[in-house]
Amino acid sequence: MTTSDNSSAWPDLKPTALLVLADGTVLEGFGLGAEGQAVGEVCFNTAMTGYEEILTDPSYAGQLITFTFPHIGNVGTNDEDIETVNMAATPGARGVILRAGITDPSNYRAAKHLDAWLKARGIIGLSGIDTRALTALIRSKGMPNAVIAHNKDGRFDLHGLKEEAREWPGLEGMDLVPMVTSTQRFNWDETPWEWNKGFGKHDKPEFNVVAIDYGIKRNILRLLAGEGCKVTVVTAKTSAEDILAMKPDGVFLSNGPGDPAATGEYAVPVIKKVIESGTPTFGICLGHQMLGLAVGGKTMKMHQGHHGANHPVKDLTTGKVEITSMNHGFAVDKTTLPTNVTQTHISLFDDSNCGIALDDKPVFSVQYHPEA
Repeated sequence: MTTSDNSSAWPDLKPTALLVLADGTVLEGFGLGAEGQAVGEVCFNTAMTGYEEILTDPSYAGQLITFTFPHIGNVGTNDEDIETVNMAATPGARGVILRAGITDPSNYRAAKHLDAWLKARGIIGLSGIDTRALTALIRSKGMPNAVIAHNKDGRFDLHGLKEEAREWPGLEGMDLVPMVTSTQRFNWDETPWEWNKGFGKHDKPEFNVVAIDYGIKRNILRLLAGEGCKVTVVTAKTSAEDILAMKPDGVFLSNGPGDPAATGEYAVPVIKKVIESGTPTFGICLGHQMLGLAVGGKTMKMHQGHHGANHPVKDLTTGKVEITSMNHGFAVDKTTLPTNVTQTHISLFDDSNCGIALDDKPVFSVQYHPEA
């Protein structure tokens, strides 16, 4: 049927958000969250749940997250699921890219609509693009640098956005830990959330653990406390002498963002002294990568990285396969590990290194976030 009545025709929706890639590609969509623009590296995350935890994970600093799952926002947001410890720090992700618009929340724990939450945290969002196509582009060409921009009036300086995306240097060589680490030492005693109880408190900790904060998540601290640890969190640039003066039973090297080689300029000498002291040491994510550097290995930038809650990792010491939560764009180069270091875990997606252990000291680490 044809009609000359324009009021019954499909509305001509004007794009209110853009994703401008460094190669000049422009993807048009509809804006969510905060207005403005932000530059970062575009990655894709395959998790079907946990978007609030992902968006507040400090490890995502400097990145624009594309969710491959199309329905994001339907359980709303709440203060309990925020992972950032330093609330005054720059939020984890700089932008979020969605397939569908955000629907009203439908969950008993919801306290705020995701759109309002994004606005409050200053995170720029975009919806209405083919996220499967963008994911395929990342898989074939790698993680591009890009600018995400949101203007409710749909007016953009396209030339300026393309120039900003093209000139941004990227995460390689970039130390982002100062943006997310704690500003002072503090103690942590909150234990994991339980159904109908909420978070608990430990009362009789058995172990004294020092956690170096390179961008640590709240849930990692809760799990340590839940295992009977008195946890003292110290800033990323705390000296080895100050750490060892606390007489820890173990030292924990946390997750975090950016290039491990850049952060390692000041972190690796500290880690080396901790290892030399004989103190048991455990690292995850960025902490794993910098531990790899401290024992003589090297790190490298990955093609598309690992981001999601469903990554299979094989434990070579037991033969078991673990389904893990991952978020990293750099990896330890297993070909550079010295002979006194054993590779304990590998990714079943690409055979990249996901865990190491020293043969002669109580020192080990994993690439993933061991939370389940």
